[in-house]
Amino acid sequence: MKSVTPSVVRDAAGNRRARPALRGLRGLRGLRGLRDHLERTGILLVLAILIAVFATKEPAFLNIDNLFSILQAVSIVALLGIGVTITLAAGGFDLSVGSVAASAQMAASYVLIVWHGGMLEAVAACLVLGVAAGLFNGLLITRLRVPDQLATLGTLFLLAGLQLIPTGGRSLATGTILPDGTEASGMFPDAFLALGRLRLFDVVPLPVLVLAVLTVLACIVMETTRWGRVIYAIGGNETAARLAGAPSARYRIAAYVASGAIASLGGVLIAARVGRGDVSAGHSLLLDAVAAALMGYAVWGAKRPNVFGTVVGAVFVGVLLNGLTMLNAPYYMQDFIKGVLLVLALAFTFSVGRRADSRA
Repeated sequence: MKSVTPSVVRDAAGNRRARPALRGLRGLRGLRGLRDHLERTGILLVLAILIAVFATKEPAFLNIDNLFSILQAVSIVALLGIGVTITLAAGGFDLSVGSVAASAQMAASYVLIVWHGGMLEAVAACLVLGVAAGLFNGLLITRLRVPDQLATLGTLFLLAGLQLIPTGGRSLATGTILPDGTEASGMFPDAFLALGRLRLFDVVPLPVLVLAVLTVLACIVMETTRWGRVIYAIGGNETAARLAGAPSARYRIAAYVASGAIASLGGVLIAARVGRGDVSAGHSLLLDAVAAALMGYAVWGAKRPNVFGTVVGAVFVGVLLNGLTMLNAPYYMQDFIKGVLLVLALAFTFSVGRRADSRA
């Protein structure tokens, strides 16, 4: 018994000394888990806090009509952001989406008001314009080796000027006097206006449904199909993807065509909602779409372009602006407040992730 007892005591003492270390290890793992959770949900957490604050200050914020009005307001920006996200995933950056959408809504208005066309003709004209713009961008980048930002910036200015020429720089509505002296006598048919104004069950705006369907389709394509995997591979390392047999030029062109087509769909919805061709419609779309796409990097810890994150980013901005408006915040302060919150949310998310990676 005497020879056994000391060993038992030593084991017991050794276990007692090991317990603090074990607790420390578990605590470190718990801290890393918390950091990982904060990295993944940081933007969503800030969004939830914003909603709670706005709802407390203004109970009408959570009214179902107001919530769907927020989604309707961000639907165009989110659509354009999805297009930007696809090009970012392919290693590019489409700066022309705002001008494509603006030109598309002017094209739809011209078809309806000047050429007396129907809804299908107007939608088809918009989609053709978007596909052509995307193809133009893709060829500039892949065939002429123009850097993505410069190529799409050139397209931005090209389309921004082109949309003004047919109307002499005027917005287009029934009764507008055209540069040749004739009067535009056409009108927007109800079927076309319904694309931007119809509400399903008098609650859900049609543009929100369009965004939901396109978001699901884009998520499936980008995350589960070979096309999406090749796009991400090209964006990660185009040379390696090309050496592995991927036709990188064709995929990059396809990414810009998809972006242009989605942006032109946004232009259709703008024209249908406004009911005229507004020459100033696309001025703020680009920055908001790019902000949404870049915020997507921080959603759910993705750290890469992703469609779901882009839509969340657009909703974040929409909730913020709607809440500030309902609280009667001065209009000249809204952009500043939006910038502060975006910077803080992104800095928090990425700094937490960086610390977690450095200590892993």
